[in-house]
Amino acid sequence: MEIEIFDLGLLDFGQAQGFQRQIFQAVRTGQLNNSLVVCRYSPVITLGRSAHRENILVSDQELKLRGIQVCEAERGGDVTYHGPGQLIVYPIFDLKHFRKDINFFLRYLEQVAIDFLADFAIIGERAPGFTGVWVGNKKIASIGIAVRNWITFHGLSINIERGDLDNFHLIKPCGMDIEMTCLETELGRKIEFNAVKSNFIRQFRDVFDSQAKGVPIGDSLPIGLKDVPIAH
Repeated sequence: MEIEIFDLGLLDFGQAQGFQRQIFQAVRTGQLNNSLVVCRYSPVITLGRSAHRENILVSDQELKLRGIQVCEAERGGDVTYHGPGQLIVYPIFDLKHFRKDINFFLRYLEQVAIDFLADFAIIGERAPGFTGVWVGNKKIASIGIAVRNWITFHGLSINIERGDLDNFHLIKPCGMDIEMTCLETELGRKIEFNAVKSNFIRQFRDVFDSQAKGVPIGDSLPIGLKDVPIAH
């Protein structure tokens, strides 16, 4: 089954959420196949459905001076930051026609990020008990999904450019005391964003095709369904 790709470029969080809802409805009604929305955001801090506002470490006035919005998101999880130097990937998949297993889908998203990093000779790893991908003890990819009627939305963000990393110091990412890293930091050089984006989309298709052929997805780290954010 083919994946429909929608590349929105750079836009505000609210604009992307509106588009994502349209694609969700199209997948739900069978007008579209499994779809992938790809974009970059103007600076924004998002609050997942289990977010604690105190994990934003600066005042609203400071955020306004920095030009950073604060928006609520339907995804699970806590507080995170998104900016132009980050690649946002929203797979809108009907799991009834993929694999009806939310834990597996989270591992699938991690595997895409791990394979993407491997192309740059960077070792991405899972961390037991957590969702996302780390390089050493620094997090490079975050995952926060929602699922309604077995259709996924929201998804994965991976840090690409170095310029956005400082803004993570304004929050406790995912409610944790962790350090974030990015592709440019790990490589020690500047990269061309659009080329990296194309590579990521290719990796996403490759892992999707492997799953369609029954190839196992990495090492499964089981987590309880109580830990998986599901929209109602």
